[in-house]
Amino acid sequence: MAYDFDWSSIPGSLPFLAQGLWVSLEITLVALVVGMVWGTLLAVMRLSPLVPLRWFATGYINLFRSVPLVMVLLWFFLIVPQLFTQLFNLSPATDLRLTSAMVGFALFESAYYAEIIRAGIQSVPKGQLAAATALGLSRMQAMRLVILPQALRNMVPLLLTQAIVLFQDTSLVYVSALADFFGSAYKVGDRDGRLVEMLLFAGAVYFVLCFALSRLVQALQKPKVQH
Repeated sequence: MAYDFDWSSIPGSLPFLAQGLWVSLEITLVALVVGMVWGTLLAVMRLSPLVPLRWFATGYINLFRSVPLVMVLLWFFLIVPQLFTQLFNLSPATDLRLTSAMVGFALFESAYYAEIIRAGIQSVPKGQLAAATALGLSRMQAMRLVILPQALRNMVPLLLTQAIVLFQDTSLVYVSALADFFGSAYKVGDRDGRLVEMLLFAGAVYFVLCFALSRLVQALQKPKVQH
């Protein structure tokens, strides 16, 4: 017996789905910004001549790259609410699921951004650092003013690719019952008895957004024509 598709529940649920999509985008943007900043610091520490900094950065990166993301999200879903409630004297009823998801994603993604940024830094010729220090810049000044700007330009396609993966991974916040885009689509489909249609619709939206971003990455990777 053929399945009888019915898409009528989608138009009326669009405002609710839009709220879920905004939650997914919020998590993506916060994790992207915080992950890149913290990842840059980790990359610099991993390349530092100071052994304690190198050990800390290496241990951090290896830890988060060795643990499944869903487990990290569960950790922070259990830890962050209790920690924030005690530090800021919040009510136990305060909903901190979104904050927990943002913290978990940001700290997890920073380990991956750190490796991307470290590879970008190492792609810059070593003579650049030597020339900068010869001009009187300290190692940190040379890294901040000379090396990192060149490395970041080279890494833009990889950073955007990781951002696409990050957006796709936001669907894992279902472990905390947070109503992201995927979770919202699942709830509507379960409520209306049209789970197949809603999940197909959610998959189509993910595909369109991720495909558009992947095309942007491809455009950035094309070599510019010199006139």
